Amino acid sequence: MSEGIEGKVVLITGSGTGLGAETARHLAAKGALVAVAGRRKDKLEEVVAQIAGKGGRAGAYQLDVVRKDQVREVVNAVVRDFGKLDVLINNAGLMPIRPMAEVNTEEWDAMIDINLKGVLYGIAAVLPMFLDKGGHIINISSVAGIKVFSPGGTVYSGTKFAVHAISEGLRHEVGSKVRVTSIEPGAVDSDLKYSTTGTAQSTVLDFYKSAIPANSVARAIAFAIEQPADVDINEIVLRPTAQEF
Repeated sequence: MSEGIEGKVVLITGSGTGLGAETARHLAAKGALVAVAGRRKDKLEEVVAQIAGKGGRAGAYQLDVVRKDQVREVVNAVVRDFGKLDVLINNAGLMPIRPMAEVNTEEWDAMIDINLKGVLYGIAAVLPMFLDKGGHIINISSVAGIKVFSPGGTVYSGTKFAVHAISEGLRHEVGSKVRVTSIEPGAVDSDLKYSTTGTAQSTVLDFYKSAIPANSVARAIAFAIEQPADVDINEIVLRPTAQEF
């Protein structure tokens, strides 16, 4: 896989808004060809229009990452439309914070499906191709994937610890052919904070008052992508300077 960002085709899940959208705009500005994917087609098309308006190239793909057949179809469509795929960014995520004692198993299921299975389905869809031609898988974990966020974020941390572990295990298994990076942000200004609608909502919104802009994470992702092919940035942890957790 070539060095740098220009000319690389990058697929980003959950990129209609927030961190995913900002990463798409940032990489496109550096010359990447960006495939934005998510559930809200109107938001995806807005991002594509913004990129095109600045001379970049992007395409919109409707995608629900919990449907592994759809993930595979989108990957195939991106390769068909752009001629290749160099980087997959597994960004789609959900963060409903709630004490476990409230036993909201629907939220647990949703986090496991999107945060964990969605990442695995993305990996499964690109891995055979990447093993053959080279590629880069970037998984968005969290600081909650290296330190348990509790009370309230225990299940969320469980999913993000899993993403962190899967990223490292995958690197062990395929690192000679496929680069693997785990990004672990702290509080980032994005729509993720609105996933919490229950009793911890005010606590979460207060916590996010010190959030760093999404572009801070986009720059970290760009740093990992632009390294020479023989350099694999395995892990990047970043958080607001004021954040203790």
